[in-house]
Amino acid sequence: MSRWSDRGQVEPLAALVAVFAVCAALSTYAGVLDGAVPTPDRNVASPTVDRVERRIADAGVVDPDRIADGLRAGPDGYGLNLTLRAAGETWSAGPTPPPSADAGAATVSVRIGSGRVRPGRLRAEVWR
Repeated sequence: MSRWSDRGQVEPLAALVAVFAVCAALSTYAGVLDGAVPTPDRNVASPTVDRVERRIADAGVVDPDRIADGLRAGPDGYGLNLTLRAAGETWSAGPTPPPSADAGAATVSVRIGSGRVRPGRLRAEVWR
């Protein structure tokens, strides 16, 4: 006959493993939840400039004539202004951004003419 004091006991190692598994699961859940919830201080311009570059570049070289096409790569519900500078020239698309707009930039290769590629800077300003 078993005594009541023998019931419900678990080996200490098994209990530690179970506590570790629960803590690891909660930590993972909290980390994923924190990354998925949008916050007001999140800078959306950096990922936007990357999406714009992929949209207006051909084989890694940006075509200034396609800068207006990059406006379609902006996040839904946001305003977007794009500026491309290279070889002393500037190309822009989009409305004038407010002073509070988030900004992101990337160094890109820019096709200046037939067979002429120069380094340039693509800047995206995003606001709500």
